[in-house]
Amino acid sequence: MIEQTLPLTGAASGARVVHAARPDGLAALLAKLPQAQAAFAAASGFAAKAEELLLLPGEGGVDALFGLGTARGPFVWGALATRLPAGTWRLGEGVEDAAEAALGFCLGAYRYGAFKPAKPGPVLLRPAGAGAAEREAQATWMVRDLVNTPANLLGPAELAEAAAALARSFGTDATLIAGEALARDYPTVHAVGHGSERAPMVAKFAWSGAGPDAPLVSLCGKGVVFDTGGYDLKPSSAMLRMKKDMGGAATMLGLARLIMAAGLPVRLEVAIGCVENAVSGRAMRPLDVVRTRRGLSVEIGNTDAEGRLVLCDLLAEASDRKPALLMNAATLTGAARVALGPDLPALFCNDDAWAAALLDAGARVHDPLWRLPLWDDYDAWLDSPVADLNNVSSKPMAGAIIAALFMRRFLAPGVSWVHFDLYAWNDSARAGRPEGGEAMAMRAACAAIAKRFGAGSQA
Repeated sequence: MIEQTLPLTGAASGARVVHAARPDGLAALLAKLPQAQAAFAAASGFAAKAEELLLLPGEGGVDALFGLGTARGPFVWGALATRLPAGTWRLGEGVEDAAEAALGFCLGAYRYGAFKPAKPGPVLLRPAGAGAAEREAQATWMVRDLVNTPANLLGPAELAEAAAALARSFGTDATLIAGEALARDYPTVHAVGHGSERAPMVAKFAWSGAGPDAPLVSLCGKGVVFDTGGYDLKPSSAMLRMKKDMGGAATMLGLARLIMAAGLPVRLEVAIGCVENAVSGRAMRPLDVVRTRRGLSVEIGNTDAEGRLVLCDLLAEASDRKPALLMNAATLTGAARVALGPDLPALFCNDDAWAAALLDAGARVHDPLWRLPLWDDYDAWLDSPVADLNNVSSKPMAGAIIAALFMRRFLAPGVSWVHFDLYAWNDSARAGRPEGGEAMAMRAACAAIAKRFGAGSQA
């Protein structure tokens, strides 16, 4: 996969200026502009509403005036990337956080261009101190590219290779596990993916940028490159976006990239389960019983509840290594979307301090989360008469909680665990959030990890 280039430049020659204003600061801003531009803005009725753009006549070209309204965070700046004329632009008066503006501009400029290249658009002069914002934009673009890639071009092997390519770019090698070794060591990953002509795989890599004594952070991702539902077949309308069912894996790869690019003082282990949930004579059936790496037997109550099976073996292995933090992400349940909608990932966590840190980080960086409970009284809903547990509950309620409780069964005791149940998709285009694949919870997770394990901290 070829990485796209962010629309940032260090060449200032010929750059036009874009000023920004909020309604309560508009008069003060206009007072700083040349008299002719201020008069033009006033005569045009510019009111600094969110995403309002006015081109101003200037010497040798045009400048621009951009409205922020009451919006906070990076996304409002994404409108500039789609509405400014092509050319080079620099940030001018009224910009409260230049790095945040650069991030939003880049998020809004993203297009999946593998088959339909975008027309040349505006380019922003890179503001000073925007290194972290640039890293976040690059990671987000990578996640979006992975999620948006059609499933015929991104099978289990291609997703595993994307993980390996990321590892190589930071000076480490990945291990790709398939065939008999996969069936032996990750039996539930094998059970989910065995029905496809495209063989299942697990991709793993480790990074120790901070040395062998740094706290260990483990990341696991659900990488279902396409989900038919298996024998519990989805209706065709529900399959239309199932190329995004590897969004959890993409998000964890994006988070790994952010951690490594920032050089955070941690050790990192990443494991991605790469499968296709297909229908065939080899596919798992309803009421099959499968063994797991942990030794527990699982009755398959529904073949469309496959993501938790992909993750349970990975979580068992990762938690046995006693990391300081174990985190996974998955496009796991429709129940989470019913409860919280498409923009708000569900956070499950068995450690109140980590949950608070993540919620705080999400608010700070405008990458919101909402905590749902690991409600112990529902744990018995996973009971099975023929196996240690079922992969679903017979009750048509609390589906996101049940999925989280299922995965919790496979954790080693005493490990701090975070589970993100996310949508990984924008149903329609908005400023900073083009329609299609999306990185959710990634920037919040990185901010929380950086604050907890920053320089001088102790795990």
